Amino acid sequence: MTLRRVLRMVLVAGVVVLALVLLLSLGGKGNSGGGESRDPARTHGDRREAGPLARPTPPPGYAAAHRWETGAVSLEYALAPSTGRIAHLERVPGGDGDRFRVRARDLATGRTSWTGAVLRPVGAAGDPGATADSDAADGTAGEAAVPYPRLLPVAKEGREYFAVWSFGRTNPFGDADRAGPGGTGVVLELYAAADGRHRQVELPWPDAPAVSGDGPGVLVTDGGTRSAVVDPASGEVSEIRGKALGYPRGCAGCRRLTEVRGLTARGLLVGGESGFWVRGGWYSARVAPPGAAPSSGVAAAVAPGHLLAKWRPAPGRPDARTHEIWAVHDTRTGRVLASTRCHRPEIEPGEHPRAALAPGGGHLVAGHLAFDLRRKKGYCFDQSDGAPPLVLTTVTDTGTAYGAVNARGPVDALAGGGSPVELALPQGSGPRPLPPQLRLPAAEAAGLALLTWTDSADNVRMTAFPRTPR
Repeated sequence: MTLRRVLRMVLVAGVVVLALVLLLSLGGKGNSGGGESRDPARTHGDRREAGPLARPTPPPGYAAAHRWETGAVSLEYALAPSTGRIAHLERVPGGDGDRFRVRARDLATGRTSWTGAVLRPVGAAGDPGATADSDAADGTAGEAAVPYPRLLPVAKEGREYFAVWSFGRTNPFGDADRAGPGGTGVVLELYAAADGRHRQVELPWPDAPAVSGDGPGVLVTDGGTRSAVVDPASGEVSEIRGKALGYPRGCAGCRRLTEVRGLTARGLLVGGESGFWVRGGWYSARVAPPGAAPSSGVAAAVAPGHLLAKWRPAPGRPDARTHEIWAVHDTRTGRVLASTRCHRPEIEPGEHPRAALAPGGGHLVAGHLAFDLRRKKGYCFDQSDGAPPLVLTTVTDTGTAYGAVNARGPVDALAGGGSPVELALPQGSGPRPLPPQLRLPAAEAAGLALLTWTDSADNVRMTAFPRTPR
C-alpha cells in the first residue's frame, strides 16, 4: 500500500468521525430543550418528545384499540371506582417547576371531570424532608425538576376522596404550636372524588412520615408508635401515641418492636414482637390460621379491608423448619379468609411483598402469592424448584393475575422489567408467559385495563383498554 493511499484513508476516516461528533452534539442540544419554548403537555422535566409514541400492547382479553389516553402525568394515580373517577397529578407551567394540580377524569371516557387549584407542596424548594424521590414519584430519575407530591385514594362510609400530601418546612420560625421541631409538618390537600371539593390540613410532624389511605382515613405514622388519623370528610385530626395503642392482655412481646401498621374500620392495626392487633378489637393470637404458632404472626401488608400476614408453623409440625404460612385476614374481625404454605427463604428479604386487591375484593395477590378469597384458597409460587422469582402486581375480578418473572419488584414489573406472565385463579399449570412487548396493567377498573408507561421523551402516560365482550 502506497503512502498516498494511506494518507487518503486517514483523511476519509477523520471526516467521518468529525461528522458523527457534529451529529451527536446537535442531537444532544435538541433534546436538552435549549432556548426553545416548551409545550407542557409534551414535556416532562427538560426532555422533549423525540419521536412517535410506542403505545403498549394490551393483555389478552382487552381490545387493542385504546379507549382513552392521558398526557404527561405523574406515575402515581388514585382510583375512586365507586364514583367512577381516576386522579393524576400534573405539573403546572411556570415558576421553578414546583407548582402542581390534581386532575380527575371519568373512568369510562377519560374526559376531565374536574381540576384542583394550583398547589405548591412543602419541601418543594429544597426544604428538609423531601416529598419523594423522583424515581418513586414521577419516573424522571436524574432530572432537576421538583419531584411530584404523593397522591393516594381514601374512602370513608361509602364516600371516596383523593389525598395529596407533602412533607417539609411549614413554619420557618419553628413555632412549636404550629409545627414540629424546625417548623416541619405534613400538609394534606383533600378532595372529594365526585366534584373536587377541597380542604387543606396541616399537621405538625418532626420527621419524614409514612402516609397511607388503606383505611377509613389518612394515616400518618413515624414508623413506630406515634400516629395521627385525618378524617377525609371533616379534616379532623386524631393523634394516638404509644400508651394508647391498647396492648393485648398477656402479650409481653407486644410492647417490644411496636409499630402502627395500618388503619381499619375498627381502629389502628398495630404490630409487635409477638403478634399484631387492632386497637380495641381483635388480637392475632386468637385468629391464627390452622397449624400456625399463635404468637408468631407478622403483619406484612395492608389492602382496603384486608391484611396479609406471615406465620410460623406450630412447633412439632413436619414443616416447622422449612415452611411459613401466609394468610389473608379480614381487618374488621381478624378472620382468616384464605391461607397457603411457602418454603421459608434462606435469607429473609428486606421488605414484605406489596398486596394488590381486585376491584371487587374477591382476589388478592402479593409477590409470589395469590389468593382466591371467594373459594378460600391460597397459592404459593415459590422458588423451591429453582424457578425464577415471580412478582404478581395486579389481579382482576375474573381472577386473572398479571406479573413478571425476574423483575426486581412491582414497580420494575409494571415498568416493563422481567418477562410478563398471567395466571388464572384457580390456577392449573401455573403462570403462563405473555408476549415480551406486552405491558402489565397497573389496575383494572370499570372494565378497563389501565396501563402506565413512558414514551420516548420520558413522559409518563396512561392508556385505558376496554375488556373484550365475551
